[in-house]
Amino acid sequence: MIKPAFHFQRIVLLGALLLFAAFFLMPLYVMVATSLKGMDEIRDGTLLALPAAPSFAAWAQAWSSACTGTDCGGLRPFFVNSVLMVVPAVAVSTALGALNGYVLTQWRFRGSELLFALLLFGVFMPMQVVLLPMSQVLGWLGIANSIWGLILVHVLAGLPSTTLFFRNYYVGLPNELVKAAPLDGASFWQIFRRIVLPLSTPILVVTLIWQFTAIWNDFLYGVVFAGGDSRPVTVGLNNLANTSSAVKEYNVDMAAAMIAALPTLLIYIVAGKYFVRGLTAGAVKA
Repeated sequence: MIKPAFHFQRIVLLGALLLFAAFFLMPLYVMVATSLKGMDEIRDGTLLALPAAPSFAAWAQAWSSACTGTDCGGLRPFFVNSVLMVVPAVAVSTALGALNGYVLTQWRFRGSELLFALLLFGVFMPMQVVLLPMSQVLGWLGIANSIWGLILVHVLAGLPSTTLFFRNYYVGLPNELVKAAPLDGASFWQIFRRIVLPLSTPILVVTLIWQFTAIWNDFLYGVVFAGGDSRPVTVGLNNLANTSSAVKEYNVDMAAAMIAALPTLLIYIVAGKYFVRGLTAGAVKA
């Protein structure tokens, strides 16, 4: 039989959790509700009121016809730029991080600890420090103000974090699996592909979600290194919100913010539980 005191504690705990969840979800509710209202309803109604006649007109305008500065093509081109940038940047930085973690744990060499320490320094280095040297490098390579330049910047910026994730995860793998493989004739790449990678699913999911979120939501690199035709969705959203007009259309601004946030929201909704499992499986293990 459950004791009354224990039952009361559970009710208090659940109540507190629901209160915190409502507090954190309230901005999302306001954004969605406002984006589905017309401007007349926004002016005459209250902030928390449900839309009387929900409409996606503001979403359509934010996507295809809202002004982002002097251009009135909406967020669509910026969204496409972000997709073209994020997919290769996440794939390359994750693959290189997995390879680095594999080498630093299973194929240690002289100076490997020093190399890892230098890579780890990149995790804590402020992004502003690399703006000037990185812009010079992109200019020398001829990829400044392009999507390829942004891809390179995000790969280099994400490499310390992905290396840290995989290295700390691979430390916990049984060494016997890797040491026995060369005796059976397995090469460096065969061990990595057939033994290590199949065991890496938890940390692979963590890294993919982490990198996708960080790159998609980045604004600083996008506004500094991207040109007019290669700016990501975060820059487009900023331009849309700061574009002056006779009447401030809050519903369009909220719809644009939701469009920019949808990919990361969907990623966490679909793969959030795998993210938590991956962390508990060793992603943050010292």
